[in-house]
Amino acid sequence: MKQITANQPIIVAGVIATLLMSAALAGCSARQAAAAPADATAPLIVSIAPVAMTDVAGAIDAGGVVQARTTATITSRILAPVREVRVSPGDRVREGQTLIVLDSDDLAAGARAAHSATLAAEQGAKAAAAELLAAEAGLALARASHDRIASLQAKRSATAQELDDATAALRSAEARVAGASARTSQAVSAVDSARAAGDRANTTHSFTTIAAPFDGTITGKMVEPGNMASPGIPLLRLEDTHGFRLEVRVDESRIGQIRNDDIVPVFLGTGTTSIAGTVTEVSRAVETDVRAFLVKIALPDADGLRSGEFGKARFSGTPRRVLTVPSSAIVRRGQLTSVFVVDQGIARVRLVSLSESEVLAGLTESEWVILSPPDGVADGRRVSTGGRYASSWEAGR
Repeated sequence: MKQITANQPIIVAGVIATLLMSAALAGCSARQAAAAPADATAPLIVSIAPVAMTDVAGAIDAGGVVQARTTATITSRILAPVREVRVSPGDRVREGQTLIVLDSDDLAAGARAAHSATLAAEQGAKAAAAELLAAEAGLALARASHDRIASLQAKRSATAQELDDATAALRSAEARVAGASARTSQAVSAVDSARAAGDRANTTHSFTTIAAPFDGTITGKMVEPGNMASPGIPLLRLEDTHGFRLEVRVDESRIGQIRNDDIVPVFLGTGTTSIAGTVTEVSRAVETDVRAFLVKIALPDADGLRSGEFGKARFSGTPRRVLTVPSSAIVRRGQLTSVFVVDQGIARVRLVSLSESEVLAGLTESEWVILSPPDGVADGRRVSTGGRYASSWEAGR
């Protein structure tokens, strides 16, 4: 076996050191080769705007319930059994359409009796008128006879007794005419009374048919056939679906900022899209228990609106100065909200907490954010502000 001399370990160590240095140089070369493409990537051109303090109008949110502008509770005006209910909740009805029919047998009989009484009164009036004509004819004859006897008596051709008889006959005829005239007036009054009773009976009979007072939708039914309908007891609920309003309550301390005809955004349900409502009424009386005012907001016609839906109105409040970020810079992915901040030419992702455009956390004043981040921008990407600078929040919008 060949023996190793004292100088051989030194040679072996040198070879190993040379191999390690070669490997290190090879690794550095590989890293440089890998880094070269990233460094060589051209900067992405973006537009930026500063995060700045801005005056923002304060908002007053008030929740309430959507209601139809016109709502009617249908009741009966008479006491009668329910014979038919011709509608159900959800049905659309037209003005004048029959909704409920009540039993009308008794009222129909009363209407017929009233009609017969009217006919009888009219016949009585005709008889009284005929009697008056006869009395007036007798009066004319008595007056002519009296005049003739009086003329003869003046010529001494008729006795005083004959004149007295003619005068008595005249007075009797006048009395018959007065009596007949009174009976005629009485008969006319009886006719008017009978006709009024007939009209009342017919009107009462018409109450057995309950019709819709306006176009709308049936939203509630509280009666079934066979039930007894009573005055003032609700039978149906009808809403006019051509117009809705939102009724909200606003604290007394803030009501001074709300006026009639103000246009306010309204959010329905859990939606984030608003519709424009118009303030139509602000109650003048303060509710002593809650110290709040009732505000009614007319809503425009829109598909899907229905009574009972929750809504929120947003009224303008006192302006305040807050830190804001341009809305075009905001990136939302699921539950995360972020922006791209430019830091020494490098894009950095920054998670932020916002209330609309107001910055609650994550940014400081005078930082620059990328507007409408283009495709390809990512954390660590080199960027260039070759696009137009937005010098303020308003420009960034």
